[in-house]
Amino acid sequence: MARKFLYVVAFLIVLVLAGAITYRIWGNEIIRWRFVPAAPFEAKPPVPRAIYDDQKMWLARPDIAQNPARWTPAGYRAQQPGNGAAIFFIHPTSYLSDDHWNAPLDDAEANGRAALFLRGQASAFNEAGDVWAPRYRQATFGAFLTSAADATRALNLAYGDVQAAFESFLRQVGPTRPIILAGHSQGALHLTHLLKDKVAGTPLARRIVAAYVVGWPVSVDTDLKALGMPACTAPDQRGCVLSWESFAEPADPSLVLDTYDRTTGLDGRPRKDTPILCTNPLTGIIGGDAPASANLGTLFPSSDLANAVITPGRVSARCADRGFLLIGEPPEVGPYVLPGNNYHVYDYSLFWANVRADAARRLAAR
Repeated sequence: MARKFLYVVAFLIVLVLAGAITYRIWGNEIIRWRFVPAAPFEAKPPVPRAIYDDQKMWLARPDIAQNPARWTPAGYRAQQPGNGAAIFFIHPTSYLSDDHWNAPLDDAEANGRAALFLRGQASAFNEAGDVWAPRYRQATFGAFLTSAADATRALNLAYGDVQAAFESFLRQVGPTRPIILAGHSQGALHLTHLLKDKVAGTPLARRIVAAYVVGWPVSVDTDLKALGMPACTAPDQRGCVLSWESFAEPADPSLVLDTYDRTTGLDGRPRKDTPILCTNPLTGIIGGDAPASANLGTLFPSSDLANAVITPGRVSARCADRGFLLIGEPPEVGPYVLPGNNYHVYDYSLFWANVRADAARRLAAR
């Protein structure tokens, strides 16, 4: 498992196990039965505030040997430790078990899977500086499949760990170093709250190069202002937010929209029918259409999943109605595509080289 350059989403595991026909008839019920914990939420105390001063609490940081976030495809190199920005990256859900609502910090399978995500996602930032990615008691995959109060409790517990890790990160990187914030999926959800609670309206905001809130919908009307930073409207703009959710065509984002339209924004107002922030990762600005020729490189896993190569000019991007990012015909980047042609798992890897260039460009801007 630790060797493989593998993008894992439990949704697709269920499709394989249950069969496509069974899924179409009983899909949501099967998924909930398989992944939503039957046991009640187990209340846990907050982690000690200084626990993240310990190297063992991090999946990636500059002094960790075999740091997965320092992986690069052939032709690229990571920045030397101690240079550039400090990047705080919150990994997506990697705990798939229904044994608990939150992952134990020492769960080897969840941590191994998270390390794989760091190789395919956080590695895009390693030219800009040092990547720090904490272990945290993430909410299990099933918490996103139910409206039960225990799911909210699980997410709140996870966010408490992220806050503690961020406070330790700030202490350890010092008071002047520029900071890039990034996350994906569950990690991006926690990042929105971190921006609202710990960055917006504080002196720290001046140090933020950019915030990459990827794979989680950000409402332009009800969320963006609370984040304390505007959306990026120029490719060399600093102190701004980038966000996108990738779909091949024909796209069916109804599963995402159905949930999104039932939720409340960070400002307390309903998100229903509000536009979703869409940054075009090929241009670094809101909206627009960019051809595949503008794509500096997509990660394509090798056939044995042991590595990946970077290939330019294969995937286009355009922001469509409601704010979803459309990438044209489905590219063959791997088997983990969600229903509706949702390329959620590949939000970073589709545009890996452009994200890398984007972060470096914004860091260099003054």
